[in-house]
Amino acid sequence: MMALQVASSPSIEASPGKSPAQLRPDNFPKWILYFAAGIISFSLISVALIRITGNGPDQIAAAAIAERLLRFHDMPNGDVLVTDGVSGARVALLKGEQGFVRGALRALTRERYARDIGSKQPFKLTARVDGRLTLADPSTGQRIDLESFGPTNAGDFFRFLESANTPIAAKSQ
Repeated sequence: MMALQVASSPSIEASPGKSPAQLRPDNFPKWILYFAAGIISFSLISVALIRITGNGPDQIAAAAIAERLLRFHDMPNGDVLVTDGVSGARVALLKGEQGFVRGALRALTRERYARDIGSKQPFKLTARVDGRLTLADPSTGQRIDLESFGPTNAGDFFRFLESANTPIAAKSQ
């Protein structure tokens, strides 16, 4: 009969004078563990600071200095008619593409269509003491902080707060 010869792996073989139990196994680099611990620590500290300082997404909004309910109507020729949400009075007629206004409205109306909510409820445009301008959809709870897109884009909406016929209505406190 033929004898089977088993080849031993060089990593298993003992060095002269050392038993297999004394050999060092492959080590995972410690710097990776320290790096991972640092990232986890940074994340936890960041979240804690945001919670403590109140600067998170759930922060209390600054007081409103002006707000207006608005409805936006697509016209057959592609224009957008902006009307007051309470009186129905014409606020503005947007001609042309009006890219930012249409994009912001598209983002809010997408949620309305997903929830099967019609376009009868107006949007709320609010100017705040801290300079923020928000467009909110009370029917879905969605909102867009318009000043985040720069003063030019926020100005496209700010003009709806003050039109030639309707001064800014300060919110009573």
